Amino acid sequence: MENPKNSPTLRNAINAVALCAVGTEKVVSNEIKKLDLAVVESGFGRVRFRANTEGLYRSLIGLRAADRVLLETCRFHAVDFDALFNEVLAVHWERFVPAHLGIKVAKVRSNRSRLRAETSIQAMVHKAMAQRLCRVYSLARLPETDTAAEVRVYVEKDTVSLLLDLSGAPLFKRGYREKGGIAPLRETTAASLLLLSNWRRKYPLYDPFCGSGTIIAEALMYAWDMAPGLGRDIAISQLLIADGKVEEKVRGEFRAKINAERRIRVSGSDADAESVRLAMSNLGSIGKSAGIPASAVPEIRQVPMDQAQPPFDGNLDDDPAGFIVTNPPYGKRLGDQAAAQRTYAEMAVLAKRFPGWKLAVICDHPGFESFFGKKADSCREISNGPDPAYFFQYGRL
Repeated sequence: MENPKNSPTLRNAINAVALCAVGTEKVVSNEIKKLDLAVVESGFGRVRFRANTEGLYRSLIGLRAADRVLLETCRFHAVDFDALFNEVLAVHWERFVPAHLGIKVAKVRSNRSRLRAETSIQAMVHKAMAQRLCRVYSLARLPETDTAAEVRVYVEKDTVSLLLDLSGAPLFKRGYREKGGIAPLRETTAASLLLLSNWRRKYPLYDPFCGSGTIIAEALMYAWDMAPGLGRDIAISQLLIADGKVEEKVRGEFRAKINAERRIRVSGSDADAESVRLAMSNLGSIGKSAGIPASAVPEIRQVPMDQAQPPFDGNLDDDPAGFIVTNPPYGKRLGDQAAAQRTYAEMAVLAKRFPGWKLAVICDHPGFESFFGKKADSCREISNGPDPAYFFQYGRL
């Protein structure tokens, strides 16, 4: 069994896990490497990496495409419940969980293992954790509070990983969105699309179905070098491995990187007036939280998709190939597949209104290309829930 050492502050790097949508693991791996952290392995919506306390804070605040960051408290082999109980009991939970905090086994997943009954695994892990903490802290029972240290259990081929949640609320909850509108795109998914599309801030970017502005918001934060986690609290603060000085140091370093003086050509539109209002409110919220002047926040226009055009002033001859990154209305999610298919066909007009631009589209229909009328240069499945989505990329319209 592997146990972390040198707690409460993790001076030595140990394993952590970033959860993400299936299909975006490479994006998250690249982000982790850019934070100067070492990737161990990745696959099926999880990226394992090495981090000490400072590295954990950097990942929690700086990752754009990850949904959660978890600390791997232990990893062991178990084929029956006796082994499971004894291994969990041996973990030094008192290095992480203070006496005043409750515990919760938030999720269990078992695959190709002899331990298959997920509810029984959940109960056994909770029992062992509670017994250990009650014994160490001389408690008759653990406190029942509104907040609790949350653990996730993954069992794969009889190997058990116990992961302590450091995020709290999912990392896609950045704090800038007033509300999502109808069928909103998750913020981490929007960030993944931008990174997968290979868009960079020197290129124009436009979203003709901007909805509540999530893609535009994530593009602005990326272009401004604004870390997505600066405006939110994180659950690590409740644990014994928290270090306020390290957290403030990391936050200060991320704040110092923000630069809203760059030439940024990011904008969008939507046919729905309420969506435009929401988008402007959300973008304004980002600007205020980072001290960015209102003049740096783009204006979102109420324009039907078939009338959209690049709104940027000046000559684009230096960088003619802009990017359209968009999330057109989902048929399944909005309940009208036929209307969505008509929209996909109508999107062919974008080639005339944005000649030479690149197109990146996420939708829930694997047959988007047949309705759009042009085969994509690449397509990948992205799954962050029960319904898969498909990401189509076109090199040139």
